[in-house]
Amino acid sequence: MYSRSVKPKAFLCRRFTPTVEKALLERFNLKINEGDQILSPDELTQLAIGSQVLIVTTTESVNAEVLQRLSSTLRCIATLSVGCDHIDTVKTKKLGISLLHIPDILSDTYAEIAMMLLLNACRRAYEADRLVRSGKWLGWGPTQLLGTRLKGKRMLVFGMGHIGREIAHRARAFGMTIHYHNRQRLSRELEGDAVFHRALDDGLKIADVLMIAAPVSAKPKKIINAERIACMPVGAIVVNISQGELIEDAALISALSSGRLFAAGLDVFANEPHIDERYRTLDNVFLTPNIGTAAYETHEAMGKMLLDGLDTMIADL
Repeated sequence: MYSRSVKPKAFLCRRFTPTVEKALLERFNLKINEGDQILSPDELTQLAIGSQVLIVTTTESVNAEVLQRLSSTLRCIATLSVGCDHIDTVKTKKLGISLLHIPDILSDTYAEIAMMLLLNACRRAYEADRLVRSGKWLGWGPTQLLGTRLKGKRMLVFGMGHIGREIAHRARAFGMTIHYHNRQRLSRELEGDAVFHRALDDGLKIADVLMIAAPVSAKPKKIINAERIACMPVGAIVVNISQGELIEDAALISALSSGRLFAAGLDVFANEPHIDERYRTLDNVFLTPNIGTAAYETHEAMGKMLLDGLDTMIADL
């Protein structure tokens, strides 16, 4: 345990697991956002005034104004995320504020959620669950809630990074064939038997399943639009674990409503948590509330990595 006569002041923007919070309390004079609500930049600034360490997640926008207002005391920002898109890294560097994030340990957890969304979309899980809970289920029937299986389907992985490759590994076990679209082709070792499509539109033409796992910063918003959905086979399935803004909601909802697409599984949305209300009315979309990283073991490991990094930094505070 780290010890010093005067503990540095720190502000924790969201609640972490009890084990990690206990360790933070041992190291810092810690102020916690007890309500665990998403803080606006102004709320974050007011609560974090005087802190030397700011501990954030992807739900906080640490923009240039926030950094400037906290700069008289702030020495380090630690983010419980792989990426730093929510932080103005240019301003951080200019002000001499250290930035700590975690390496990519989320691939397995995201891949599991991706397969959960895919399976639930294919096998009409939302409708099935609702039928049983309603008390209206009359028993098995030969044409009841017919879905579609994975074996023999072609999956286009849009973004074949660490997460995309873990998804592909799991999909192969279900008998799927793997295609992918990246900015650059993978090495033969990483590519394996996957088929590379340099143009996204070419890959979409054969995509029985579109698995969106592209890095957030790598692609423009609404890249999956009406024109691109029209390229896909009739009855295809869309899964998104990357970022909601990559999909044009109106186009996806229209395709789901008309039957052009069979189903979708979505863990991320534009304007979270204020999603497009039309999604709530569709039976053929399986919705989860951004739980891609929501495994206890993963958050414990993420927290420990932040703690290890902070231990090397706070000696200089």
